[in-house]
Amino acid sequence: MILVVHIGGSRMKWGLHGPRGWIAQGVVGNAEIGTLVLREWQNLARPRRALGVNAAGEAQRVRVEAQLARWRVPMKWIVPVAHAAGVTNRYDEPPTLSPARWVSLVAARARMVAAEAPPTGCVVVGAGTLITVDALDADGTFRGGFALPGLRAMLKSLAEVSPAWRAAGGAWSDFPTNNADATATGVLAAATGAIEQLRERLRRGGPAAPCFVNGGAADDIARHLAPPVEVVDNLVLEGALALAEA
Repeated sequence: MILVVHIGGSRMKWGLHGPRGWIAQGVVGNAEIGTLVLREWQNLARPRRALGVNAAGEAQRVRVEAQLARWRVPMKWIVPVAHAAGVTNRYDEPPTLSPARWVSLVAARARMVAAEAPPTGCVVVGAGTLITVDALDADGTFRGGFALPGLRAMLKSLAEVSPAWRAAGGAWSDFPTNNADATATGVLAAATGAIEQLRERLRRGGPAAPCFVNGGAADDIARHLAPPVEVVDNLVLEGALALAEA
């Protein structure tokens, strides 16, 4: 059995995978990582291996490793490489790519291969504290990608610019007529517009590139994207598992 964890900006997802699929999964806030053994891992079977994706820094890494001490299983933290699991990493310095972006690309590639879809590229979106948008060619080559502030960060920046934009409770509107809706619509339009631009570049006159979206704001963003689009809650865990099996 393999234990996979993903420490994000505000919460940690984990999953225990066995020969027949996922045995258990869970989500905890980063502030609660120190209670995993008592709350969620108390009756968990001992994993044979443990893999981690860390986007939260050294302190959270140490806290997770302390929770694994009861099993005496070392944690292997994933570092991006130039090529693995059918994905070629064309980042200028492969190890500097975010591990979460790397494993998400691996997961997207595995899904495309498993679906036996016609040869086409895809776009992978991480919609969390930051929004990352990455392009994967039909042959599994990571072309590159970009990052922009997450939806909450964009709303916060607007509020800091002027008190007039400190409006909560807004919703998407094709033609906003109040400040709350104007800010909510604006940040979504910025995020989805950036995503669609990259999809169009990858398209090259062919069919629309599929888009895989994961993260806390995945549903909010996905509903405003052109099809085909799929929200995958555990894309990072899937990618880490694919690397382990490869």
